[in-house]
Formats: sequence, C-alpha cells, structure tokens
Amino acid sequence: MKDHTVFALAGCVTPDSTIRHTMQQIETSGMAIAFVVEASDRKLIGTVSDGDIRRALLAGAQLDDPILPYANKHFISVSPAEIRSHALDLMRALGLSQIPIVDQEKRILGVHLLREILGSIERPNWAVIMAGGRGERLRPLTDHIPKPMIKVAGRPLLERLILHYVGYGVRTVFLAVNYMSETIKAYFENGERFGCHIRYLEETRPLGTAGALSLLPEIPVAPILIANGDLITDFDVGAMLATHTGSRHVITIGVREYRHTVPFGVLEMEQGFVRSVREKPSIACLTNAGVYVLEPHLLQRIPKETEFTMPELIAECLLRDEAVGGYSIDGDWLDIGRPVDLQVALGASAKD
Repeated sequence: MKDHTVFALAGCVTPDSTIRHTMQQIETSGMAIAFVVEASDRKLIGTVSDGDIRRALLAGAQLDDPILPYANKHFISVSPAEIRSHALDLMRALGLSQIPIVDQEKRILGVHLLREILGSIERPNWAVIMAGGRGERLRPLTDHIPKPMIKVAGRPLLERLILHYVGYGVRTVFLAVNYMSETIKAYFENGERFGCHIRYLEETRPLGTAGALSLLPEIPVAPILIANGDLITDFDVGAMLATHTGSRHVITIGVREYRHTVPFGVLEMEQGFVRSVREKPSIACLTNAGVYVLEPHLLQRIPKETEFTMPELIAECLLRDEAVGGYSIDGDWLDIGRPVDLQVALGASAKD
C-alpha cells in the first residue's frame, strides 16, 4: 500500500477478548480505539472506542466480560485504493480520528490516523456544486449514471468533493441538479451521512455554470464557494477563502498552469528571414480550474431561470472595473470531462 499510515497488529482484539484486555490494547496502541477481528482471517467485525467501553461499564458490564457485545458493528472503513488525502477528507467531515483500511473480504490491513484536524472550525460559507450536466463526452457511460456519480477508487466524484469541503468546515452544501437528479438525491439525501446539510437546486432545464445560483433561497451572509461537480482536487479551501477576503475581490477564480509542448520546431521570422528557431517549445498559460469564490451581492445580477455562465459573470465584473482575482490551485486537480481524463483518474487511483 502507498501513502497509508499502517498499524498491522496494534489495537486488534478477538471477539472473546475481555473488556480489560481491550482497554490494555487501546492504551498500548495509542489510537484511542480497538478493532475486533476474527482470529482466523483478521476479518474486521467491529470497533471499540474509549467511549464505547465507558458506556458499557456505566451500564453494568464487568472488566472480564467479552468485548463483542459492546463493539460498534456499523463502522466506517476505506479500501486500500483510497488515497490518504481522501481518507482524511472523510475523517474531517465525519469527525473521526481513525479509519480502518480493509480489503474486499473486510480483512483489516491498517489504519488511517488523523493527527491534526485542518479547518475544524465551522465556516459560514455555503458551497454550491454544479451537478446537473449530462456528460455527453463520457457516453455511453453517462447514459446510465450522472457524470458526478462516476466512481473513482470506489467513491463518486461528487462525494469526494463534498467531503473535501466539509473537511474544511463547510456545513451547508447546495447541489444544482438536473440530469438524473433522483439518482443524486437518493444517494446524498439530506447530507447527514456526510457531515453537512445538503439542499438541492432543481434545474428544470440546463442553466449553465452560474444560472443555477439564481435558485438559491436567499442571499448568504458570507462569500460562496462554487465548483463544477466533476473535479478531483485537494486544494486548500481555507487558503482560497482567506485570499479572497484579504484581497477584496468580487470573484476569485481558481487557476491552474497548463503547459503544452509544440511538437515541431517554431520559427521566428522577419521580412522573410528566419531570426530564430526553437525546437518543440513549451507554452504555459493559466487556465480556469472550475472553482470560484463569489461575493454574495453578485447573485442579484444573475438572471432568473436563464442559462448563464461564470465566464459571462466574470466578463460583466471586468466591464464594471471590479476586482477579479486568481488563486493558484496546487496539488491534485483533474477535470473528468473526457474518457481520457477518466482513464487518468482510474489509473492514478490504481497506483495509490
């Protein structure tokens, strides 16, 4: 396994272990949790925290009683394919300090630990995620599933993005839905399982990357986070919000550097004469990463129930001579818009 904090044996007890022995294992491992596993194949049956033991003792359990009746059998786990940053998003979102890593047979392989919680302070900012597109370029896959629900390493793209925001303290998430909206709503429901409150902006027809903002029930009190729902990214949400607030931009755009290598020699000519030759030069430019921070008052400029895009809103702000800034999205970022992009994402997850 790559990029995992693994504890192969520490903290594991068997179903017939006593409460006393389980407490000793928790103390020895330093993880504040024990894992109840089958002795024969290490299949994970349940987890036991300090709090579980305390409640058992208060209910009259004795130290020499078996631990199994007091184990939590509805635990959260991840597969070995889940990279550490995404497991950390899940822990931050659900308020967990550890998540066991299990294989397809539910055998415990290790543990992810959350040593420090980033963005644990609840933020007033709303997040709006655009999840209504048809994903035409990914057909026939998207004939049966909405693009944001495509799974990478066992988890839908949209779930990864939600957990990432929640991990940074965002607790109110709006999903703009249209195509196969019932699939998305059935999966996420009210968001409680993901550590947030999810509400839905129902598009009766596609409204573009900004038009759905006209469906928000009210003007929020803090800058709004906006993102396309088909992104894989681990950008620092807190840092982007701080940059936006400190610079007084009306919009801050997440930007990525894109490099393209020209596969030929490039000539610079003047009056018919060659002045220079550059062999296969690399050209760099900044591109829109599909994430934004928006000042609340701009919502009043978005036409109701009309297709309207973020580039149109940005252009209007620039015409008004208003400050529009950029924030560099470092680290992982991938837009799953084409089959080749999806294959890159699936390939990367297989390596981790």
